[in-house]
Formats: sequence, C-alpha cells, structure tokens
Amino acid sequence: MRLKNEIQRSMMFIMIATLITVYATTTFLIYRQTTKVVEDELGQEAEYMKTAIELSGGIYLEKMDEVQENTRVTLVSKDGDVLYDSRQDDVTFENHKNRPEIRQAIESGKGKDIRKSDSLNQEMIYYAVRLSDRTILRVAKSVNSIWYIAMGIFPAMGIIAIVMFFVAYLLCKMQVEKLIHPINTLDLENPLQNQIYSELTPLLTRIDEQNRQKDAIADMRKEFSANVSHELKTPLTSISGYAEIMKSGLVKPEDMPAFSERIYNEASRLITLVEDIIKLSRLDEGAVELEKEEVDLYYLTREIVSRLALPAKSRNVQIELTGESVMYKGIRQILDEMVYNICENAVKYNREGGKVVIWVGGTLKGPKIIVKDTGIGIPKEDKERIFERFYRVDKSHSKETGGTGLGLSIVKHGALLHNIDVHVESELGKGTKMELIF
Repeated sequence: MRLKNEIQRSMMFIMIATLITVYATTTFLIYRQTTKVVEDELGQEAEYMKTAIELSGGIYLEKMDEVQENTRVTLVSKDGDVLYDSRQDDVTFENHKNRPEIRQAIESGKGKDIRKSDSLNQEMIYYAVRLSDRTILRVAKSVNSIWYIAMGIFPAMGIIAIVMFFVAYLLCKMQVEKLIHPINTLDLENPLQNQIYSELTPLLTRIDEQNRQKDAIADMRKEFSANVSHELKTPLTSISGYAEIMKSGLVKPEDMPAFSERIYNEASRLITLVEDIIKLSRLDEGAVELEKEEVDLYYLTREIVSRLALPAKSRNVQIELTGESVMYKGIRQILDEMVYNICENAVKYNREGGKVVIWVGGTLKGPKIIVKDTGIGIPKEDKERIFERFYRVDKSHSKETGGTGLGLSIVKHGALLHNIDVHVESELGKGTKMELIF
C-alpha cells in the first residue's frame, strides 16, 4: 500500500467526517434557534391575549374568528373541556386536561410543549397561560421539524461539500507531496544525518545500527576470508615443499619417515581446519539438523577426558575429573565439541607438569561444567577477543600445538544455540577458569 494514497484517504475521511458533523450541528442549531424564536413569540402573544381577554371577556375571542392568523387559539376550562378553538376539527373538543402544557398551566400558571399535532400532522409548539377565572388560554404555532430543516439546507451543504472536496483534494495532494518528498530523498547510507521529522528518528537509528552491523559483518567476512586463506596456505605450502623435496630425490632414505610424518601432520592440521570451518558455517547458517536429546554431561566429559589422556601425557599435564551425573537436553555432537575444545585448550596451553581440574554437576541455577588449568593465562586486553575466529593469545605457541584458532568460536556458537552462558576468569601466567552455565 502506497503511503501517499493512505495519507490522502485518511485526510478525505477526516474531511467527510467533519462535513457530516458540521451538517448535523448546523441543522440542530437552526432547529433550536427557530424553536426558541417561536416560543418567545408565542409567549408574548399569549400574554397579550390574556390581558385582552381579562379586559374585554369573550368579545375578544369572537373577534379572533374574523382575523386570519397563523396562530391557533384555544380556551380550556379548569376541567379540560374546550370552551373555544379558532380552528375546529375532529379532535378540537376532546378533553385537554391531560395535555402537558395544560397540566403545567393548571399547576403553575404557565406551560409549554413541542409535539406533532394529530389533527394537523405538523410539529407544533404549544404555550398555555392560566387566566384569573382558572380557565386556560392556549396558543399554538406550527414549526418546521428538524428533518424538514435538514432537507432544506441539504442543497446548500451539498454545494459547499463539492467545493470543499475539490479544494481539499488539491491542498491534500500538494501537502502529501510536500510530506513525502523528504522521505523519498532520505540518505540511507547516513540515516542520522537526515534533517527530517523527529517521528522517524527511531527508524533511522535502527537503519544506522543495521548499516553498522552490515559493515562489521562485511569486515569480519573479509578478515575471515583472509585468515582462512592464510591458515590453508600454511599447511599446503609445507605439504607441497616436503613433497617436492622428496620428489627431487634430495631426501635420504633414513629421513623419509620424518618427512612423511611432517606431511601427515600438516595434512591432519589442514583436515581439522576445514572441518572446523564447516562446523562454524553450519552453526552460522542455523543448518544444524541434529535433534536434541538427553545428555549426561558427566559421562560426556569423562569420554572427552579419555580422548585427551594421550595428548595430556605427552605434555606431562595431569587431568582430574570430579562431580556427579547431571542430565541436559541438547545436541550431543555440539556439546561434545564445546567441552572438548575447552578441555583441549586447557591441555595445549598448560605449562610442563601442569594440571587441569574439571568439575561437572548440578547447581541451584542448573547444570554447570567448570574447567580450570594452570596454563599461560589470558591477558586482560585479550579476554574479550578469545572467541573471535582465528584469534590467538599466543600465536607462536598455537602453531606449536597445531591450533586452528576456531575452537572457542565453535564454543561461542554452540553456547548461543543451546542458550548457555560462558564465563571466563584468567590471570596471565597463572591459569584460566572457564564455566559453562546451562
């Protein structure tokens, strides 16, 4: 739906509603004013006639028959019987005691009422006064009904409405163009620099945030691509170099196993890197298709400790696991990778003869896994960046241990997928403590 059309429709609707309101109000005010004027005139006539009758008696009423007046005059006894009526018809001589204006006049001396006359089929205003002999003098005049007035002014209002529609359409079109133009010319690349309606500030702020996020994502993709290229190139270069030396026959037979082992290690590192990149891509895209299941976190961690026993022994690092069985519903493969990466880092970046202590169990807030090591630690300035892809605190040590720099990124994405909090405490040279709070 176009904004311009919506604004025009809204303004036209407001104008139609305004016209109807003005038409109804005008009709009502004219009706009230007309009624008030007739009431005042009837009141004056009634008082004049009362005085005349009091002075001359019935002669005055006899003379009234000879005068053609728009006013109807009726004389009623205190019992409601009609003594005189200037217009005689089928209902003239009915008892009038129960007529509202007659009742009021009998009780208080004066009375009035507005109603439709059954005999004349017109809306009438009745005004009654009590004479000194207790008889009631009533005068009446017809008045246009509110519907009659409404229909009377309808043609004039119709012409006014047509003119107003035409003028309003032109003004509306001009105003809408004026309102829409700044929006159509917005600089979305720099949304906060637009001088425009304050109501659009929240929207422009969100656009600015999205632009910055897009820029940040684009920068991350560029950095990621550069890092991937570098990380892939390094082992490939090594493999190609060793293979070329072997091909040229420059390697002694006794050195062949060592060269083969280097090629194997570089190939293994390359395979690990590619697998980690694939895992991260699947987590980024939400393409993890595995279903969640109940996982015993203690049993899972015990399996991981068993797999890390050989690397820990080669680095003379002791691993200790304590705690209790605790269940959590999640994707077993991703939970395994998360815990494995944290425990593997605790072994890799530990000192000679160091120790890794792992605790698994339930708390008041839910399951928790704590991994503490006595390793190299993390500087304060690097603590916020350790979950970035390819970021390494100690690059030289990482190359020695064959790290890809993607382990903690997988931990971060797995935590987001499972709604797990990751808490890190570390002191440079003294070790690191990582907690997975489920």
